[in-house]
Amino acid sequence: METFEQRLNEHADRVTVALDALLPRAEGPEAHLNSAMRYAALGPGKRLRPFLTIEAGHLVHADERGILRAACALECIHAYSLIHDDLPCMDDDDVRRGRPTVHKAYDEATAVLAGDGLQSVAYEILAHPDTHQRGSVRARLVERLSRASGPYGMVGGQMIDIRAETEQFDISVVTRMHRMKTGALISYAVESATILKDVDESVRRALEGFAHDLGLAYQITDDLLDATGNAGEAGKAVGKDAGQGKATFVTILGVEGARDRSRHLAAQAKDHLEPFGARADVLREAVDFILARRS
Repeated sequence: METFEQRLNEHADRVTVALDALLPRAEGPEAHLNSAMRYAALGPGKRLRPFLTIEAGHLVHADERGILRAACALECIHAYSLIHDDLPCMDDDDVRRGRPTVHKAYDEATAVLAGDGLQSVAYEILAHPDTHQRGSVRARLVERLSRASGPYGMVGGQMIDIRAETEQFDISVVTRMHRMKTGALISYAVESATILKDVDESVRRALEGFAHDLGLAYQITDDLLDATGNAGEAGKAVGKDAGQGKATFVTILGVEGARDRSRHLAAQAKDHLEPFGARADVLREAVDFILARRS
């Protein structure tokens, strides 16, 4: 019987192959930029967000080609966000997924442009008729990804995170930051499947609730990894939040309190999947995987 990690790896491989075909080749006078984009997007990674899109898409019986293209667009946005997060003006990290960050492997200006380029490619993928035959569906995918990744989502959350280095925030602000910075894209990963298929409202609400709780559980696990993990397993620097004096779930609740909160959110996420019965078992396993991850 196929294990969860085997399924995760298979989906990651499918996304990598599809992205390889969708991304611009490293050719012409702009080859240095395209090479950096490919370095970031095609490098090692779990591809968990695309995995959620694909599995949610299968759950609601969305079109396979549309699911894969939506998953690729989301991975482009995620890759762009990591490039920019790692820049010296942001988190200033030299290692990502166990290898040099883009600004170290190339240079800082190329890294900025590579992130910009991947963001543009993401919307190009979604806007193409191959993603869905109806323009209104493609427009909705673009609109929702824009919101999830922009000032009301990931970018807005990143701004709060930067301010957290110099300001003291309580748990309500930390929760808001993580729902925007991390949770919004995870929510979109699942929401994109419901847009492609046009599901009933009850199905949409159930999957929305699942993704909402999963996204926050994911970020709490990230906080725990930063506080208790090691760089070798994580594939990136750890202990940075404490060094910068940032308010996190760990600094506010303590390690055990943060673990309890993540377990509670994980249980709630699984509860949202009850209407789907055994058909949602892979998504339930994804919750367990996220709580147990070490990188």
